[in-house]
Amino acid sequence: MRSTGESVTVRLYFLSEEGTAETLMYGPLSDALAMAAQQSEDVQAGLFIATDNDVIAYLDLIEE
Repeated sequence: MRSTGESVTVRLYFLSEEGTAETLMYGPLSDALAMAAQQSEDVQAGLFIATDNDVIAYLDLIEE
């Protein structure tokens, strides 16, 4: 199980079906989760959160 603090800096990015990554923000995990929650379901399906040593799909993270 993953564990990290809400204030850790993360990268929130969208990975398109073509494989291009678009960074939406760098900042605290809490801000990244708030921004991700505001996106449409289609966009949420392609969102990933990267820490210094891990990457997890947004939808997988909110299901944990």
